[in-house]
Amino acid sequence: MKTLLILSTILLGTITMSQAQTDDEAKVAAAVETFRKAVVDADKATLEKILDDDLSYGHSGGSLEGKAHLIETLMNGDSDFKTMNLTEQTIKIIGNTAIVRHKLYAETNNRNVPATVKLGILLVFQKTKKEWKLIARQAVKI
Repeated sequence: MKTLLILSTILLGTITMSQAQTDDEAKVAAAVETFRKAVVDADKATLEKILDDDLSYGHSGGSLEGKAHLIETLMNGDSDFKTMNLTEQTIKIIGNTAIVRHKLYAETNNRNVPATVKLGILLVFQKTKKEWKLIARQAVKI
């Protein structure tokens, strides 16, 4: 009985540890939240910092933007997120690369036209100098 209790405790501890978020996963999750908030707030300084200069930003309609164009559209109101909620997020770290998937639900007001969007999102972050930078994003309609 004592052996069974010890084995059960070890097994439970192993399962809990395997489900716990690693330090890098926590930092990537924080980077995702920083990016989400910067998009909603149209925070140019934060966007400049978290987006890689070679960003590849794909929209659900098929258009593709780089860093400068994405920031420009957020600053001039062509792309205006009023709210953005992320659900079902997963993070997979492979070396210095993080693959993030989630569902995005948002209220937008692009060019003063209100809309609701529901998207599946793939984000790719790369760790550079201990910071996680967004290098790619692709959206699909759900």
